Amino acid sequence: MNNILLQSPKRTGKKIRNGAILAIVIAIYIWAFAGMPALEFKDTSKEIVSAIFSGLLHPDWDYVYYPDGEDLLRGLLDTLAIALLGTVIAGLLCVPFSFWAAKNIVRNKGISGAGKFVLSFIRVFPDIIMALLFIKAVGPGSFSGVLALGIGSIGMLGKLFSEDIESIDLGATEALVATGANPIKAIWFAVLPQVLPSYLSFLLYRFEINVRAATILGVIGAGGIGTPLIFALSVRDWERVGIILLGIIIMVAIIDFCSGKIRARLT
Repeated sequence: MNNILLQSPKRTGKKIRNGAILAIVIAIYIWAFAGMPALEFKDTSKEIVSAIFSGLLHPDWDYVYYPDGEDLLRGLLDTLAIALLGTVIAGLLCVPFSFWAAKNIVRNKGISGAGKFVLSFIRVFPDIIMALLFIKAVGPGSFSGVLALGIGSIGMLGKLFSEDIESIDLGATEALVATGANPIKAIWFAVLPQVLPSYLSFLLYRFEINVRAATILGVIGAGGIGTPLIFALSVRDWERVGIILLGIIIMVAIIDFCSGKIRARLT
């Protein structure tokens, strides 16, 4: 009986606290939406929306391939090339940064911490900001997109790879060092075989992300299928927008499927 009397005030206090939290959340939402401007639809809004959906449902199939000019297939191939080259560059450059940031490889906490800071600093910049910087440096085009994805992907790949290096067993490395092997040979024969499957899986995962990013970077002039997409949007050529979006969806779906199958075999 006493336990029931003791638990009753606790339950009442918990209900009051939950009710107060709910009331505060509701009040915040009411305050946030109260300042929203009223939605105003133009007289032509219905016609524009109808034209957009009509273009998406009736894409411009003639744009798929032009023998003598830019077309959908060339734009998608350009996007794939930008994503692939960017991923290869990042995959090569992230390796020294990963070993630099791994605490079990670099035993000095200050030095390994500096490596982690560098990787975090690179991850601060979104791909689109990196692309804008390289567009100013080297001009618009596919080259700026490759540099943006190649440099921008180092932070993510380096972080994932360094964490994977920190989780490995260093027993084989210590055994090689004890037999007289230098640190480079110890890393090559003892560390790399353990982390290589995860490293390849990270590269494939980043390639999937870079394909989507390369599409967006084209919108600001960094090459790829995004460039004709923004041109089609600017002139309201919804049929061309529809076929470009359809091509992007099919390309991303195929890449995701293939990459998932490969990563499943690596793990």
